[in-house]
Amino acid sequence: MAYDTASDPLTVAVLGPGGTGGLLAALLARAGHRVICLAGDETAATLRTAGIQVRSGPFGDFTARVEADTELREPVDALVIAVKHTTLDAALERVPPAAVGEGLVVPLLNGVEHPAALRARYRPDRVAPAAIRVESTRVAPGVIEHGSPIAEVDLAGDPVPRERLDTLARALTAAGPTTRVLSDENAALWAKMSFLAPFALLTTRYGLPLGDVRTRHREELTALVEETAAVSSASGGPADPARSLAGYDAFPAPTKSSMQRDAEAGRPLELDAIGGALLRAAERHGVPVPVAARVVRELRDAGH
Repeated sequence: MAYDTASDPLTVAVLGPGGTGGLLAALLARAGHRVICLAGDETAATLRTAGIQVRSGPFGDFTARVEADTELREPVDALVIAVKHTTLDAALERVPPAAVGEGLVVPLLNGVEHPAALRARYRPDRVAPAAIRVESTRVAPGVIEHGSPIAEVDLAGDPVPRERLDTLARALTAAGPTTRVLSDENAALWAKMSFLAPFALLTTRYGLPLGDVRTRHREELTALVEETAAVSSASGGPADPARSLAGYDAFPAPTKSSMQRDAEAGRPLELDAIGGALLRAAERHGVPVPVAARVVRELRDAGH
């Protein structure tokens, strides 16, 4: 399959060139855009020397040349934030607000609370939250394995000029990942949260892949999905528990959540960004969530 090369190249910085960020950086660079990866000294040196190597079914195997630095030193058209909540504060030190300039700030973060925090640091009308559906892993610095058959991006940002969102969406789609611009940022964030939270919390709580959770803990999964949908609805988001359950049933049985993988590897969990944010939204809106509260409490009691 041939991918379009950019007729009007963008300058895109990628904070956190890991599994997701590295894939997007490589695809954009291959399409002719200028890409600056922001990482630690060793990773940045590796990327400058060797580029990013991608192994992908849909996009092929290729190596893309990118620039790399430990800090953003010039304005960009877009800054893609592809780190996890657990490292966000430290990572943002690499991106001084003055350096971003007029550029879009595009967080690919889980949860629903990060846009407000980023708007307090950067221009509020340039923060464009996004959700990505992809399974992509960094197996070594600058080496990315894209294992899923899809790569899809939903881009939002209620106060952001629509033409800025459309320009970035066209660039991403031409580079590979199908990208659409959604008109309701809150609905987009809660749509992702409604699907992610039950999946992440229960696979991590029981240390089981999704196939075992949806059979051995079906009642609990259903209750958690219904609670999350109720919080989403109260928060102005979509509420479709049947669709979430159908989505889980369609996934391969061995599927694990990223939170579960972090737990298995002994890494910090995004428990507060996902479970904590869900409980805080439930409290604000007076929605009872006994199953969610218990599961989050059990994960915290287990040292997470």
